Amino acid sequence: MPGTPTTPTSTTAAATTGITTLEDLRTHLQWAIEIEHSTLPPYLTALYSLDAERNPDAVQLIGGVFVEEMIHLALVANLLNAVGGRPRLDAPHMLAQHPRTMPHADPSIELSLLPFGEEALAMFLRLEQPAHPGDLAESDHYETIGQFYDAVEKGLRALCAELGEEQVFTGDPARQVSGGPFAHTAGHLAPVTDLSSALAALEEIVEQGEGAARADVWDGDKDLFHPETQAVSHYYRFQELAVGRRYQPGDTPESGPTGDPVTVDPAGVRPLRPDQRLADHPEGSPIRTAQEAFNQTYCKMLQMLEQAFNGNPAMLGMSVGTMYAAKGQAQSLMALLDDDGLAAAPTFEYVAPEDRL
Repeated sequence: MPGTPTTPTSTTAAATTGITTLEDLRTHLQWAIEIEHSTLPPYLTALYSLDAERNPDAVQLIGGVFVEEMIHLALVANLLNAVGGRPRLDAPHMLAQHPRTMPHADPSIELSLLPFGEEALAMFLRLEQPAHPGDLAESDHYETIGQFYDAVEKGLRALCAELGEEQVFTGDPARQVSGGPFAHTAGHLAPVTDLSSALAALEEIVEQGEGAARADVWDGDKDLFHPETQAVSHYYRFQELAVGRRYQPGDTPESGPTGDPVTVDPAGVRPLRPDQRLADHPEGSPIRTAQEAFNQTYCKMLQMLEQAFNGNPAMLGMSVGTMYAAKGQAQSLMALLDDDGLAAAPTFEYVAPEDRL
């Protein structure tokens, strides 16, 4: 995993990862941006479908995962900037039609826009599934996100060993983002300027998703909502929702969660049709108009993030404000019902810059 002492000493070691040149590394870090972003629409759809008063536990758990995924996205952008790349988010391929596979992944990792429930939890557990210790690094068609990041780490270490850190970390430090709107969250958004800070960023991403050392349910951070305890990694947070109990000290992946109950009220979930599209409704209809407005706002957020990661770090805070605006639009959208009595939902379709209001 990121941060382990095993260090390739030549590009021969990197050859097995598919990352043998700086351009390969930049390509895979751009892929990582696409991977991290691809989790956001499914998480947001499930989150928006929840009545916060009836399901505070689920809202808290999924909302926390979403915020940390935003931190992961920013960390990967820092990594790409640090090695001389240019992060891209405002592009049609970032919002591929659902259902879809996770970018560059094994086809078994499929993403859909679903209401909260068993099917959504099964999807989340699959995409956050930990790699087993000893699983091979996989730079493409990966079976777990951890194996993909293993490949990135191995390639990065090999290139630093071959070329020297100074020839790898050539990016402008002024393009790095840190703290900002995430300063008070459980995650750590820190600049990346050298191999040590790059490995720390990779470790943060993997441990928050899979758990520390892939043998623990904890991610190494403090729980934002329960500061007296450690935070549970994403995979095991979804286990808490699936099992209906929280993890407590002494629990392990084998024992499962044995702590306080996690309550889910099915009556507090808006039923909605999966994987909705604008084309499902006629132009000018209230649902389609509301969906179009959400897509406009969401694409503006992607535009702001791209600007934040390409020389205007102050835009990061503005992008979070735009996400809150999108949340309000989504909640209003889900108050609309289609002809079958199901809630309308965001479609997450790309709007070209020239078509934005």
